[in-house]
Amino acid sequence: MVKFVTRHRWLVSIGMVLVLLTSTSASVFAMQSRQTIKALYIPLADHYAALVAYELYRDKMKQADFQIIQMKNWDLLRAFFQTGEVDMAYVMSPLAMDMYREKPYFRWVGLMHRDGNALAINDLLNQKVQLATRRHDRKPDAKVAIALKEAYRQTGRATEIGLPHLLATHSVVLYRYLKNHGVGLSLSPNSPAEVLAIAVPPSKSPAFIKAKSNRALAAAFEQSLPWADVVETGGFGHVAWYSRDVMPWPHGHVECIALATDVAIAKKFNALKEVMRYIHQAGQDIEQARREGGKRLERIVSIVRKHIPSHTREAIIASLDPELRVINYQYLNVDKAGLKQIMDLAVEGGILKQAVDIDAFADTRFGTGRGQVPKQALNVRQTTGP
Repeated sequence: MVKFVTRHRWLVSIGMVLVLLTSTSASVFAMQSRQTIKALYIPLADHYAALVAYELYRDKMKQADFQIIQMKNWDLLRAFFQTGEVDMAYVMSPLAMDMYREKPYFRWVGLMHRDGNALAINDLLNQKVQLATRRHDRKPDAKVAIALKEAYRQTGRATEIGLPHLLATHSVVLYRYLKNHGVGLSLSPNSPAEVLAIAVPPSKSPAFIKAKSNRALAAAFEQSLPWADVVETGGFGHVAWYSRDVMPWPHGHVECIALATDVAIAKKFNALKEVMRYIHQAGQDIEQARREGGKRLERIVSIVRKHIPSHTREAIIASLDPELRVINYQYLNVDKAGLKQIMDLAVEGGILKQAVDIDAFADTRFGTGRGQVPKQALNVRQTTGP
């Protein structure tokens, strides 16, 4: 009897080991069968959903081995993406369209966020503007434009406004604001205007505005969040207005978009689709965290700061203010009409050399149900701003 029990236990143990080995082998095989999806991003609030998707969902992905690579600036991102060594890139829409015009080897597969950039001014300009105390009350009225005109009249020099890239959505927003108030924008020092747009890497923008202030020069920058909030919370600059108020659009204007190479689409379609599905889920997680606050919000802050330590906790929380809602991560499917709004203004302002065929540029197969704009929103009057 003892021998029988012992033998029975031994067989059970062997069986459990075999099950464990089979299960482990299956898991290893599943991991090995996943297709690598390498994505390039810039350290901005624009790309928070990619960071959250990477941290919370990469181990749950069955089709994709999702990897993210941080780039220091937009030109490096453009050059690296063009090597063909990566599958995806998250790019500002005018820059993406210019890249597509140059060589159409990729497609637009979704949005990374809506709205999300702001104009920050230094104290010298704010002495004339006298911004409202509450950020909620600051709108793109004529005050900043008048101050820029006055600075030009007094000095004969254009006020330099730092942008992340001349081919940025920010350039389009700034062009529209200045145009609405009769102020000229130049993209080259050889073309006189009250404002000169210059490229300033986002992470360098606080130092840019500090340096100008130290020389008693009027200065501003328009950058993606949270950089305007960094100077506001740091006490050496002021958020003048947010892009959503300059460029109104149902559920927020198009900004950074997700690109995927034609090769990746052809060979890794299901893996790409899974990545986009989880980016949409991550966007919902961020929206829930901003609404609820507390531990959920702190988890998002922790994820962001793990990858982008230069983003302070205070600036991240300010950027995700649930009342302001100056950036959002909802309705991230392709929005052709929204992109056309950006493209037409970019061509009009000389930011883009020419338009692109949006229907050819877009691949709508990567949309999800949670990324779809509600039908009733399609009937909302699309205003043109102040």
